[in-house]
Amino acid sequence: MEQPGTPQGAGSGEPTLRRSIGLWQMMLYGAGSMLGAGIYGLLGVVASEMGSAIWLAFALSMVAAGLTGLSYASLGSRYPRAGGAAYITHRAYRRTLLTHVVGLSVACSGFTSIAAGARVVGQNLQALPLFSGLAPGTLAFIYLVFVGVLVYRGIRESIWANVVFTLVEAAGLVFVVAVCMRFWGSANLLEFPSAPGTDSGLPLVFLINGIVLTFYSFLGFEDAINVAEELKNPRRDMPLGLVLALALTVLLYMGVSVSAVSVMPWQELAQADAPLAAVVERAAPWVPAGMFIAITIFAVANTGLINYVTASRLLYGMARDGQLPRALAKVHPERRTPHVAVALIFAVIVLLILSGDISQLASATVLLLLLVFSAVNAALVILKLRPGEPEGAFELPIAVPAFGALVCIVMFVARATAGDIRAPVIAAILIVAVLGLHLVLRPRLAGTDESSG
Repeated sequence: MEQPGTPQGAGSGEPTLRRSIGLWQMMLYGAGSMLGAGIYGLLGVVASEMGSAIWLAFALSMVAAGLTGLSYASLGSRYPRAGGAAYITHRAYRRTLLTHVVGLSVACSGFTSIAAGARVVGQNLQALPLFSGLAPGTLAFIYLVFVGVLVYRGIRESIWANVVFTLVEAAGLVFVVAVCMRFWGSANLLEFPSAPGTDSGLPLVFLINGIVLTFYSFLGFEDAINVAEELKNPRRDMPLGLVLALALTVLLYMGVSVSAVSVMPWQELAQADAPLAAVVERAAPWVPAGMFIAITIFAVANTGLINYVTASRLLYGMARDGQLPRALAKVHPERRTPHVAVALIFAVIVLLILSGDISQLASATVLLLLLVFSAVNAALVILKLRPGEPEGAFELPIAVPAFGALVCIVMFVARATAGDIRAPVIAAILIVAVLGLHLVLRPRLAGTDESSG
């Protein structure tokens, strides 16, 4: 069995990925994958479920999501390789079918996230005077070209762009807290909505929905682990960077939550089209109207950039380990990036952008991600129990990944049984499509079930 973290081809003369990411860059990369545009529009939805106790939903969901985050941090210190969940599940279960389902589910989530983000960027750019004469679709394509070229250019360029984008979106949230802090203490932070037919709030009725809604604000673990092979010191910086990113994210989310309900009653917040912008308008009316448009563009662009890097490294890692066509494992000799995978992703996302509304596809891939997280948590349990597996620099009690798997399954059931049935149906169709792809590729992958990858 090869040593974890030793890429195939590292000693064969083939170019490999460049190690150029330090600890603080890893922390900002992880934070950037969590601090998406969702917080800028999510507060109103959560307020309708949790009243003024939005902060409580974020705190509890951070605990739930943190279990999986800790598992990813431990796995990243054990096996610092591109491929992420696909590599981990193949090492644990040694089944190419499961590897395909896990790896391509993560890839699908990245594709839909980038495509949806590109459309949001196009719409927001058109709202700015400089770009008002261009169609949103044209602006979305220009944005996609910019991100694709950046990812192709190199991990160093992508990481520095991520640092800038993350600092801008984090600064926007810090600004919200700063201008609203003088209102702290003016609101009851435990005022819950009343259940239908009752005169008093019933927190337990709404708590699960609130946690499920905010749970997705912390997802980004797969983005972090997929660049482990490009860290200078992955055994230390991967787990430490991911834990620091989780801490930074929850502090910002809770600060913004308290600020929002302190400035605006939660009933009004729940009705606002752009809740965070409405909060700032009331707390600091002197702020230019276009400020949050610009911050939203940075936030969405950052998410797209990170998803693009993740998807390209995932396809590269799976191809290098024999799970996808070998061409996707090619690394550009000068840029040291998986340029074939980058080009394929660009083509897929262009098709998704042209296909129109992909909101249901995005919801379906969220369901698949929860199944992926369940599989990854369970994989850590298996690997901890298996003799001969190396220990990482960040080890956990076996109860952490076991409970993490249970939480993800509960979240999956809650999400799949709530509201529109189309998302679970699409998720099932995607799994069938992955199974079909596995049958097509199976002759080329003969024998890999017996290896650990």
